[in-house]
Amino acid sequence: MMNTQRVALIEERLTNLFAPKALNIIDESAKHAGHASAGGGGHFAVEIIADAFEGKSSIQRHRMVYDALEDAMRSNEIHALSIKASTPAEAGQ
Repeated sequence: MMNTQRVALIEERLTNLFAPKALNIIDESAKHAGHASAGGGGHFAVEIIADAFEGKSSIQRHRMVYDALEDAMRSNEIHALSIKASTPAEAGQ
């Protein structure tokens, strides 16, 4: 799977599950080119703002995002994922 397809997969999953107010997906794979441990999977950073994170701790928010993408991570389509998950109030929206 090409990284553009991986970005589309991440965007579709997170949009369907969390209806985010804002979603930014950054492909950081080029920074990790040649890492044997990557196994061909992409490296991504996700910034997401959603009401679904209200009342949740940072760890709970990360778990929610990981759970949404679990199969893609398990199949090594996504090798690494950096997450910044906020509520609209925290993001000033």
